Amino acid sequence: MGDGTGIQHGKQHSKQHGKQHGDQHGSQRGHEQGIERARKTAEELVYASGFGNEHSSEAVPGALPIGRNSPQRAPLGLYAEQLSGSAFTEPRATNRRSWLYRIRPSAAHPPFTRIAGGALRGAPFTEAVPDPNRLRWDPLPEPPKGTDFLAGLWTLGGNGDATQRAGMAIHLYAANAPMTDRVFSDADGELLIVPERGGLLLHTEFGLLRAEPGHMALIPRGVRFRVEPLEPSVRGYVCENYGRPFTLPDLGPIGANGLANPRDFLAPVAAYEDVERPVEVVNKFCGNLWAATYDHSPLDVVAWHGTHVPYVYDLRRFNVLGTISYDHPDPSIFTVLTSPSDTPGLAGVDFVVFAPRWLVGEDTFRPPYFHRNVMSEYMGLIEGAYDAKTGGAGGFVPGGGSLHNMMSAHGPDHETFLRASAAELAPHKLDDGLAFMFETRWPVTATRQALEADHLQGRYDDVWQGLERHFRP
Repeated sequence: MGDGTGIQHGKQHSKQHGKQHGDQHGSQRGHEQGIERARKTAEELVYASGFGNEHSSEAVPGALPIGRNSPQRAPLGLYAEQLSGSAFTEPRATNRRSWLYRIRPSAAHPPFTRIAGGALRGAPFTEAVPDPNRLRWDPLPEPPKGTDFLAGLWTLGGNGDATQRAGMAIHLYAANAPMTDRVFSDADGELLIVPERGGLLLHTEFGLLRAEPGHMALIPRGVRFRVEPLEPSVRGYVCENYGRPFTLPDLGPIGANGLANPRDFLAPVAAYEDVERPVEVVNKFCGNLWAATYDHSPLDVVAWHGTHVPYVYDLRRFNVLGTISYDHPDPSIFTVLTSPSDTPGLAGVDFVVFAPRWLVGEDTFRPPYFHRNVMSEYMGLIEGAYDAKTGGAGGFVPGGGSLHNMMSAHGPDHETFLRASAAELAPHKLDDGLAFMFETRWPVTATRQALEADHLQGRYDDVWQGLERHFRP
């Protein structure tokens, strides 16, 4: 879908990045100007639409070869390179690969050296034992000045084993600076990014994406990218999926439409950096960070086509389906994306959203019911309030999160139960909150830093105190 816009984005991208590099050593005004330039770029972006499509894009006309993937000499002196997100022989329906036409091949780089991971951790998680207790955290504290997205990643926990491509990890991020002359890629898994405060401009090998609070962005395994905040301070959540790539869930008896519609997923158009200066490239590999200094930017893809591509999706476009008679549906009805496992219907990880919706159930306790679940649930809040979590010290607030491991009993808190049990059951619209859940088949083992964090709430169990006996035989 190269239409000339990609050319504009690509050239503008390189110039802005060079100017911004100088601004980082200048005044606060320079930093603010950098944010303003990033916002302007983000506002002008165009996209291709459709989840799982065979997309194609070129930032310079004629950069894409016609009728073949790897001609003897690629157009415009570019290098042809395939990026495979799945095994060559996986079924066509699940095969993920893209062809990239770049200024230099990815193979042209110096050796990588292991570097400190900061607060970033990887599976297997062995710092602590899995904890059956219900846990809840306040938002991350503000980071030191000059913290970029990569330095601001903080691991809460996870499961599985990154070396076996199984399981997932839960991270949070807090940042206040751009990734200047720094690029990140994750060989361990794909990254599902959920901004909670402040937007992000994501510069990827495939082009640019804008992710605002209320959006989610998906960066596939191995795709290089860097992040520019669109506000002075940004914060959010990240699900790192080690397993099979996220896909749209089957709809079954729902039919052909509903939940997250494929056309609402937006892929970037080609935009490249033609930058000749040192750039640090950081790779997460088997749980550790490794870095090499290139003499150029690896975000130099002039054209591409394929299915292994980044996306952004507006969670408010989720087509909520629910009861129009009685009872609260299981939360699986709110699944946006799922990472399937070897057992049909049992996900390695589901991404679930609780979007604005109408409640109309008759003779029904309308908030989520009390339950114990074979799946483990981490819930976060993007904005407003969640209808089953209102009470308790600290509360459930945007930027915070709760972890209910498998078979941990949970449900509406005392205050919510009393209110919902006595509510008049007129049609009611929930439109003041946006929450989500990372749901996984295995227990989530919290990191030591998460269990010892100052923002871990104490006495979370107290929110269920006061649920008195009413049974009178």
